[in-house]
Amino acid sequence: MTEAIKHQNAEIDVPLPHYKGPWPSWLYPELPREARDWTYGGDKSFGEENGDRKLLLSELDRLTKRKLWTWPKRPILFFSDLHADRKAFVASLVASGGVRRTGPGVMNFRLTNLGKQATFIIGGDCFDKGPHNLKLLRAVRRLIELDARVRILAGNHDVRNLLGMQAVNGDADEKVDHRNDHFFLRLGPKVVPLLVEIRDSYLTGRKALADIPEEDECRRRLFPHPDWFDAFPKIAADHLPKKQIDVELKRIKKKMVSFEPACAEAGLSMRQVYAAVLKWRELFLQPDGEFHWFFKRMRLGYHVGSFMFVHAGFDDAMADLLHADGVKALNRQFRDALFGEPFDLYYGSIANTVRTKHRTIDNHLSPEGAQKIHDSGIHAIIHGHRNLLDGQRIMLRRGLINFECDSTIDQHSRHKEGLKGSGAAVTIVHPEGHILGISTDFPYAKAFEPKRTLTALSSALLSDDKSAKANR
Repeated sequence: MTEAIKHQNAEIDVPLPHYKGPWPSWLYPELPREARDWTYGGDKSFGEENGDRKLLLSELDRLTKRKLWTWPKRPILFFSDLHADRKAFVASLVASGGVRRTGPGVMNFRLTNLGKQATFIIGGDCFDKGPHNLKLLRAVRRLIELDARVRILAGNHDVRNLLGMQAVNGDADEKVDHRNDHFFLRLGPKVVPLLVEIRDSYLTGRKALADIPEEDECRRRLFPHPDWFDAFPKIAADHLPKKQIDVELKRIKKKMVSFEPACAEAGLSMRQVYAAVLKWRELFLQPDGEFHWFFKRMRLGYHVGSFMFVHAGFDDAMADLLHADGVKALNRQFRDALFGEPFDLYYGSIANTVRTKHRTIDNHLSPEGAQKIHDSGIHAIIHGHRNLLDGQRIMLRRGLINFECDSTIDQHSRHKEGLKGSGAAVTIVHPEGHILGISTDFPYAKAFEPKRTLTALSSALLSDDKSAKANR
């Protein structure tokens, strides 16, 4: 069944999910019941990185008139930046129409007919912030066990967690590695909820710390060596610009001060922190670990039709690789690097793909690089990483259309940003040729349909021009 989407005086026959459940109380957040064209929200919904929205109009016009849009054969349900909030994830699954609640418990859900047909893409950043890292991953696993078609993309928080846990010294005689021994501390206070969760789930009882060294030794193994601040700039000088090195030094100094007090506030000793790290390794890296599947399934990008799904964005090196060898080569290089040399992974182009915001310290994407992405048949990047407060947004960045889909759904971020209530969001790419952005923080679902959105955007910018002339 579909609901007509009202846009001005016209009706657009675009399917809008029904948020199904026997009782409305099972739907934690309030979800939109109607939709408008994506341009309805003005600056909250579309723009261009340097402020010239006519460039976005020109790019949409080019793609639409040349009929360059290619749509996937099955629905794509995209969820990003879950940040350890299982409740928000399950609410987002319901918002997508891909699952139906079957009981009052958070894990009581099953696939709908749409869910059986769709591809569920987890767009990165499952870790950190809280409240429940492991519970969120169990919900993702539940979706997989229902035989859903699930793809998990790497986020910057996910990669940092892996590198941080691996960086901790395993014994007193282990050689100091100044290239990498700061990665655990780099996680900072955001990792504390995960450490608490591991302690409470696995490290209770009188013998839980029986084989764990004393506090000072645990602190030594967790923190970078005292020589790190002198050694790292010299090591990194041939690989990183001075500005980025300075940022890293400043960041680690700040976390040297904040990390242990944050642990103490949560009731964690350094022995418990160290024990939790060792348990994390067992859970995630051992073949029989409960969460061994997580990093094993992880990939850097997913390409279908005109759309590339990643966590953040591209630089020239990754655009070159994509153009030359395709997305399989991107994912193969990512898999090879993920358990390789941490320094090379995190400060190279692969990690830039999961953390870039196209700042001066990020790797550059030139017009030539953007053109190579276009030449690869990709005309829109769908990603998270840039947290928004009014649902999803279309932006033109480096000449590429970006659907920005981090709608700030986790409890921690919502409290920090002053957003009320529980969060939920999903971006749906339909084979019929349209995209829906659904979020608890925008009153309508945002509907992108190339021809209609192009007309609406042209009218909106024309109206803006007339208003500007009238006010002169």
